[in-house]
Amino acid sequence: MRWKGSRKSTNVEDRRGQSAGYGGGTGSGLLSFIPMLVRTKTGRIMLLVGVVVFFGSRMMGIDLLPLLLGGGGSTVNTQPRELSAAEKEMGDFVAAVLAYTEDTWQTIFREQGSVYREPTLVLFTGRVNSACGMASAAVGPFYCPGDQKLYIDLSFFQDLKQRHGAPGDFAQAYVIAHEVGHHVQTLMGISDQVRQAGRGRSKTEVNALSVKQELQADCFAGLWGHAANTERQILDPGDLEEALRAATAIGDDRLQQEAGRGVVPDSFTHGSSAQRVKWFKRGFDSGDINSCDTFSAEN
Repeated sequence: MRWKGSRKSTNVEDRRGQSAGYGGGTGSGLLSFIPMLVRTKTGRIMLLVGVVVFFGSRMMGIDLLPLLLGGGGSTVNTQPRELSAAEKEMGDFVAAVLAYTEDTWQTIFREQGSVYREPTLVLFTGRVNSACGMASAAVGPFYCPGDQKLYIDLSFFQDLKQRHGAPGDFAQAYVIAHEVGHHVQTLMGISDQVRQAGRGRSKTEVNALSVKQELQADCFAGLWGHAANTERQILDPGDLEEALRAATAIGDDRLQQEAGRGVVPDSFTHGSSAQRVKWFKRGFDSGDINSCDTFSAEN
């Protein structure tokens, strides 16, 4: 992926090298944590009771059930350490990818007669405080609709490569573009519609809605990939395969098999490997936002 020398987004908040602690804000602290379920991007379910207990892996989408760990804890910053050259380069890469997504969605929204509000991307190390609460790096990249920010601990990219067998810069870009897809869903009112549709429904029905929402975010990521390939021509041979390998690695069925469990489609929250690949490719091949209506698709 040819990104060096390109425009870098100014909507990046770099908190790496700083520490985030549990402050004394109103409603914060371990004793005020509210038990709730949180879905990760890999479809694992995590139960937070009293303290944070994370089961499963990464790529978290929290539009349906925002990540909350108590209310309004404060951030405690120590003197940030100096970032290495490699860390600075990764920061530049993320800023470049975010800039590409901004250009893509500004164009799409303008064509729809609307205005795209750019999100902020927060880089952090270890744990971070957001409008959705305190989050550990263990949850992976996530989007918080409360402050319309994306949060990423870049160590996740090593995990994507080593644990999930999905290396490459375009695989990493796919992760960012997927989270931006959740921001787009928030701006378009899709996330609110999904939440409302899930009220009073069974767990299986809510899971099915979550799958549709996550697959649409994959399709939206594919739209960005289409623009990167056809309009900016920044993709190298093999880049598309990197993204498809990442989408395959984090399918719910693949993750359940890796965990030594049987595959239970009713428990899926993000879709199977085949579904994730299909919808990313649909956006990538078409470049048409109308092709990303996962909610009207029969399967």
